Amino acid sequence: MTYDKEGEKFSLSPEQALVFTREGQPACMQGFFQAIVSQYETHEKAVKTFKSGKGRPWSQQSGCCFCATDRFFRPGYAANLVETWIPALEGVESKLHAGAKIADIGCGHGSSSILLAQAYPKSEVHAFDFHKPSIMEARKKAKAAGVKNVKFSVTKAQSFPGKDFDFACIFDALHDMGDPVGAAKHIRKSLKPGGTFMLVEPLAGDTMTDNLHPIGQIYYAFSTTVCTPASLAQEVGLGLGAQAGQKRLTQVLNKAGFSHVRRAAETPTNMVLEVR
Repeated sequence: MTYDKEGEKFSLSPEQALVFTREGQPACMQGFFQAIVSQYETHEKAVKTFKSGKGRPWSQQSGCCFCATDRFFRPGYAANLVETWIPALEGVESKLHAGAKIADIGCGHGSSSILLAQAYPKSEVHAFDFHKPSIMEARKKAKAAGVKNVKFSVTKAQSFPGKDFDFACIFDALHDMGDPVGAAKHIRKSLKPGGTFMLVEPLAGDTMTDNLHPIGQIYYAFSTTVCTPASLAQEVGLGLGAQAGQKRLTQVLNKAGFSHVRRAAETPTNMVLEVR
């Protein structure tokens, strides 16, 4: 905060206010601060996991961590998903407005799923996550928002039900998966011919040097205690981590059978890949 010695008053500059108090704005960092709190809540377990190099299931994180993850990423989705990300994809926006079948994989608390359902009422959103408490919370949020065209199911990314999806998406979750190649393969098989997969991942360069800046350091820190251990605790345990970079992500997607990977959009925190 700023202190005025003459008037003996404390105040927040516009920049400080944006970071600390503007809930819902993409630059507000309260979600990340809450994520830090969640790691202190289970500090001993985090230290033990780090020392052992073994996995730590997503379900063993503090409940505060799940809320914080949603709180951190949701403002960016609200600001960009419908306004810029979907329009940046070839032919997708018109399909969604006309009525399409959407798969949102790794949906967490359902913020992305609800935003899609609200923006495209003629479309059906099928949202999946392997964490039952998150799905239960997502259902509560959808009911509170009054959306009828979204359905939440507990299932793994490698085996979610349904086929002939026009559009599939993963928001900041592929790098947490133990078998991202297997998940991407299943998505490819589940899409209609000509369907599109939108992959939203933390913005990262292809080398560690590229990522040594404030946002990159935040992602590395969170990945060390949450993302990478979550992947290692699952089948395959590839451990991509939150700073995989487009080159590494493209390798994963190519291995899954996708031949087209294009960066369609980006923000200071995320990259958006169009995959076909």
